[in-house]
Amino acid sequence: QVQLVESGGGSVQAGGSLRLSCAASGIRLSASRMAWYRQAPGKQRELVATITSSGVTDYAASVKGRFTISRDNTKNTVYLQMNSLKPEDTAVYRCRTETAGYWGQGTQVTVST
Repeated sequence: QVQLVESGGGSVQAGGSLRLSCAASGIRLSASRMAWYRQAPGKQRELVATITSSGVTDYAASVKGRFTISRDNTKNTVYLQMNSLKPEDTAVYRCRTETAGYWGQGTQVTVST
């Protein structure tokens, strides 16, 4: 059984930081391109960041320079470091194995002014 579990969400003031984790079981992430998505109430799901199996990263323009995606294959975990958070970053954040199409259930991030 494949499972992706996100953690690290919470409430933070604008300008603060959070680090999200996506821990996998039942699948080896080393061969997978991984992604973080987010969805705010009333809005479409947005691709935030991706990282390839070789460590090449890409980011949405709205988060470039503020967010960093990384992976630790020995821990079978993908991370999203979020700095300089803005209220518009408020959303449910989910990780996904882009190769196999598995989703995590999400973790809430709330940024207040």
